[in-house]
Amino acid sequence: MYEAVYHIEKAYDGMTVKDFLKKIHGYSTRQIIRIKKDTDAIRLNGKHVFVVVTLHETDKLVIRLRDEEKDVPLLDTAVPIAFENEDVIVFDKPPFMPCHPSKLHPDDTLANAFATLMKTRGETLTFRCVNRLDRDTSGLVVVAKNQLTASLLGKTTQKEYCAIVCGKVDDNGCIDAPIGRDHEWEITRKVMENGQRAVTHYECLCKSNEYSYVRIHLETGRTHQIRVHFAHIGHPLVGDELYGGNHSILLRHALHCRQVRFITPSDGQEHVVTSPLFDDMHKLLASEGLVL
Repeated sequence: MYEAVYHIEKAYDGMTVKDFLKKIHGYSTRQIIRIKKDTDAIRLNGKHVFVVVTLHETDKLVIRLRDEEKDVPLLDTAVPIAFENEDVIVFDKPPFMPCHPSKLHPDDTLANAFATLMKTRGETLTFRCVNRLDRDTSGLVVVAKNQLTASLLGKTTQKEYCAIVCGKVDDNGCIDAPIGRDHEWEITRKVMENGQRAVTHYECLCKSNEYSYVRIHLETGRTHQIRVHFAHIGHPLVGDELYGGNHSILLRHALHCRQVRFITPSDGQEHVVTSPLFDDMHKLLASEGLVL
C-alpha cells in the first residue's frame, strides 16, 4: 500500500483532485483510473471523495494506492541493498544477473531476489524496476515500492556509470549519434541515420596505453547506448564481445552503474546513492597501475 499526503496551498485552490494529481504531481491516466475504481483511494479532510471534487486552500488530500501481487519464483541468493525508504529499494546488483525473468533465466534474476525478500518480510509488493541494467552490467538498480513512485522516478532518476574501454580516449567528450537496428528481432544495435537520438557524455578519469577508465552521464536512455557509442568511436568496452571488446581479459562488459540520484515523492527529499566498483573491474584497473 502506498500513501501520499498533500496539503493544498493557495496556488492550487479551485483545481479538481484529478487535475491536481495529473498536472502537479505527474500521476498517469492509468493511475487515475485505478484511484477512481478504489472506493478508499481518495480522502479529503478525512472523507471519501471523487476525483472531480474541487480542492481548496488548507485542504488535506490523502491518496492510497494498493499494490498488485504477482507470483515469481524465489531465489536463495540475497542481493545487497544500498538504500531503502518507504518509496524505494536500491539494490547493488552483481554482474551476470538479469533484472527480469525470461525463458533463459526464469528464476535467477533480481525480480526473484526481490520476491524472496518480500516473502521474508511478509509483504506483497510488485517488482517495479526504475532503471533496468543489462545482465552483465553491475551496480545500482532502483526498485519502486509502488506504481506512483515507479512512474515519477522513471522520468527523473539520474544515473552515473563508469566503464573501462579499449584504447586511450580523449579527456572528455560527447557522443551524439542516433541508435537503431535493422530488424526488430535483432539483439544488437548500431549507429544509424534513421535511429533514435542518443547522447552520451563522458570524462576520462585515468588511462594507460591499453585502457581508459571513464565516467559516463546519459542524456538519453537507449538500449545498449553506452556500449554502442563507445564501439562507434573505436573504443568498445572491455569484455563486450557483442560490440567488439576484448573478451579474453574480462568475462563480461566492463560497465557499472555507480550512482543514482532521485527525489522520493512521499517526502520530497533528494537522495544520492553510490556503489563501489565491482571486484573484476577494480582488479583490471589495478593490473594496469591505474589508481581510482
